[in-house]
Amino acid sequence: MARAGGDVADDSSFEQFAAETAARLYRTAWLLTGDAHAAEDLVQESLARVYVKWRDRTPIDNPVGYTRTVLLRQFISGRRRRSSTEVVTDRLPETGVVTDQASHIALRTAIAGMAPRDRAVLVLRYYADRTVAETAADLGMTESAVRTRTSRAVDKLRVLLGDDFLTTTN
Repeated sequence: MARAGGDVADDSSFEQFAAETAARLYRTAWLLTGDAHAAEDLVQESLARVYVKWRDRTPIDNPVGYTRTVLLRQFISGRRRRSSTEVVTDRLPETGVVTDQASHIALRTAIAGMAPRDRAVLVLRYYADRTVAETAADLGMTESAVRTRTSRAVDKLRVLLGDDFLTTTN
């Protein structure tokens, strides 16, 4: 996808690209962050970074993959910032929850407490349904590192949630 840098056609082609991929990026970002506003910020920041590259004269061979990689790296590096642990809410916690919702909440809470790379691997492998090879490419890891990290992350979930949780829930 070769482009000349800096002209109006670049801006309109980027706008079209952003419109076509924003929903998928948002879904991944929401699964990573667990928060709608943080997911929107992550997508916006990622697209802004890609836009800078888009306007360069250097072509992007796989814009969707490149953007997803930027999003994942932004998430992982953003989790290192102290402010990323702040949780702002205008609602009190729910008092009663239906069992199925309780399972989802327990799973999201457990995943939210994991290391960023573990969380990214789980989201890509099980929520985004990416293969080991695709996950490895997205995260800049070897396939064996992805398999190892996935196995260890699932083991951590089993410890946090109980052995039966992952086999009895969807």
